[in-house]
Formats: sequence, C-alpha cells, structure tokens
Amino acid sequence: MEIKIGVRSVHRELVVETDLTVEQVEEELRNALAVERGVFAITDTKGRKVIVPVASLGFVEIGENDQRPVGFGGTL
Repeated sequence: MEIKIGVRSVHRELVVETDLTVEQVEEELRNALAVERGVFAITDTKGRKVIVPVASLGFVEIGENDQRPVGFGGTL
C-alpha cells in the first residue's frame, strides 16, 4: 500500500510503500497525534523507517492497493 506524507514547508511529499493495512496506518497516526510532541513512524516494505514529528505533518494520504490486470487479456 502507498502512503503519501506531506511535511510542512517541504515542497515534495514523502511516498512510502508499506505492508501495513489501512487500519494499522490509521492507528499509528492516531497514537502519534494523541501524544504531545509525538512522532508518526512508519516502516516501508524494505524495512526502512520514516519518522516525521507530528507538529510538521501537513497531511497523510493512505491509498489502497490497486489490483491491476497483468498481461494482454482485457475485458471488452
């Protein structure tokens, strides 16, 4: 699943691929927002951790996995 994280005063968003579910990401975000001076931390599919202070978060966009057709077979 792809997560886009907007950081205040940064023109590019962070894009993270993770194996977490939407519910797990939402829970991590809620926990981070509930703590004063909290940090939103997420681990990507390669085991790297992205950590953003909650005070710097602009937005978090959580995308579902898209099932894309593979091959030449299509629907008509």
